Amino acid sequence: MRSELIDLIDFSKDLYGNLDYIPLHAPCFLGNEKKLVNDCLDSTFVSSVGKYVDKFENELAHFLGVKHVVATSSGTSALHIALILAGVERSSEVITQSLSFVATCNAINYCGANPIFIDVDMKTLGMSADSLLDFLNNHAKIENGICINKLSNKIISACLPMHTFGQPCEIDKIKEICDSWCLPLVEDAAESLGSQHKDRYTGTFGLAAAVSFNGNKIITGGGGGAILTNDTALAIKAKHLTTTAKIQHKWEFRHNDIGYNYRMPNLNAALLCAQLEQLPDFINNKRDTAKKYSLFCKENKIEFVNESVDSRSNYWLNTLLLNNLEEKLEFLEYANNHGLMSRPCWVLMNELTMYKNCFSLPQINAKFLSERLVNIPSSVIL
Repeated sequence: MRSELIDLIDFSKDLYGNLDYIPLHAPCFLGNEKKLVNDCLDSTFVSSVGKYVDKFENELAHFLGVKHVVATSSGTSALHIALILAGVERSSEVITQSLSFVATCNAINYCGANPIFIDVDMKTLGMSADSLLDFLNNHAKIENGICINKLSNKIISACLPMHTFGQPCEIDKIKEICDSWCLPLVEDAAESLGSQHKDRYTGTFGLAAAVSFNGNKIITGGGGGAILTNDTALAIKAKHLTTTAKIQHKWEFRHNDIGYNYRMPNLNAALLCAQLEQLPDFINNKRDTAKKYSLFCKENKIEFVNESVDSRSNYWLNTLLLNNLEEKLEFLEYANNHGLMSRPCWVLMNELTMYKNCFSLPQINAKFLSERLVNIPSSVIL
């Protein structure tokens, strides 16, 4: 393995205080977490009813400049409901990317729909606007305001890009294409909370979006997610569906739709309220760490994935682009054996057993990246 990569491992360990083991992304609890969680415990409202759920929804909406936030039990459940809100139905299709975490495709599958895989952009790592337009121009048509796949004759019910590792994709271009092709846009912003494109937060461009608060995210409730939308009617429906579609009544249990037990518990929301107070500092801290990594890599001829033009990344996971698959495997083995947690990119979705028969454009960029991308430690530095 290149000596420069060994030096990078030493540099990373030095950044994080030369601990025996450096995790990839550890949670950071420096604020009012214990105070608010204890208050929640004292109230006895620890499940999906309580003041902290409403407080968190309101404060996150204010932070992002979005009209409505509906807190959920996970990022995946948020994405599932967001797709339902967009009109994704059984036997329809959803355009997405193969370079993504499996939850993106699973949420499509939960709706009974099938993914269509287009390529990603080499710079942003997210959905390529050019690849999206190429697919639509060659394989789609509009009939009565509905986008139809000419190959399968099925409705294409949504477009679902993902902001990979916190790097904003070409979301403004993608939205423009979606609007012209009558396609609802749903953003998978699970990893990009606080990232911006053209001074606008990711998750606020589409009809709806999903974010995640899993234990490894930039802020965490130990779990949880949220649906973002500027559409009041959709927000009301989202809250209804995530609470088992129960009609409000003091004692009766009546349900008027197939609902889901997807609401965020108050206990998780209390933790998240404290975490949200620190989000701007977390972002600045992680961006400063990314700058240090980027400078070291530039000086040592290692390719570091920087934010693209007009974007401001939260740098959820710092990412290297190594020379080839062999070098990637060597780096992962050496780093993890020497106390530095590093991980490869996901297996491409179109290569997984359950999705390998779905339609896929040639994954030229996605394949190239998946063979070379490596994530290195990215926690907030204390």
